[in-house]
Amino acid sequence: LLLAKGRSLDKIIQAETTESYPGLSQDLSKLAASQYLAELVLCHALSEQPQEELYELLNEHLRRLEQLPKITANPSGLSLVLAHLSHGVFHLLALAGIAPQVQLCCITQHSLRPDLTDPNWRVGFSVEAGGTISLVSNQSNRNHLPNQTIPNQAQSLSETIDNPDTDIILPPPPRVNHKLNALELTLLQQLAAAELPQLSTLLKDQLAGSKAAESVDSLWVKLERILRDYAQYHFGRSIRSAALVDSLSSVN
Repeated sequence: LLLAKGRSLDKIIQAETTESYPGLSQDLSKLAASQYLAELVLCHALSEQPQEELYELLNEHLRRLEQLPKITANPSGLSLVLAHLSHGVFHLLALAGIAPQVQLCCITQHSLRPDLTDPNWRVGFSVEAGGTISLVSNQSNRNHLPNQTIPNQAQSLSETIDNPDTDIILPPPPRVNHKLNALELTLLQQLAAAELPQLSTLLKDQLAGSKAAESVDSLWVKLERILRDYAQYHFGRSIRSAALVDSLSSVN
């Protein structure tokens, strides 16, 4: 790519295609997912700075999307697209240094181990806190929150000692945007891996095969939207291609 400086915008005067993905344009779901990833890359990219790792990561996930079977030939086609889209989003967030914390509680830093045998097991997900939160600690143990200075309300140590009745204002606990069950957190925890796991192996002996397949198909819709909310919050920009992804999910 050869650019020439303009007064307000640079001009492309020469370009060479090194890789192309014609298969993406032949499937609307793949096209929407690839545009989605491209938008996130633009959020992350630095002006006039080479970012080879970001470039290679985008190409890798575009390649994986293109190689997926067509939806018309696979009943779970859209679920596969959403799974790979979620995987790509997580990797882009990790490269930007803002991947959500999904292995530990953001408040207590205790490890989270989903119990797939308990249908009532739940954990919270807070966009502003940066990931998963134990619902028990969030509701009943404010002392685990990090110390914060509250503008215009902080009291000096001497003032507090002289006036023991002084109210100490604690920051509110992080808002829980979503609640995840054990299967949802299990899937979310796998997204940091280089490859998507074989779910049949991951869920072996924990859920019946048909039940697991049905659950996974619907869960990827939820997990993609959680990651979308998280990315939009931390990048400070909306993802316009997500509207098309939503329309495809509603149709299916």
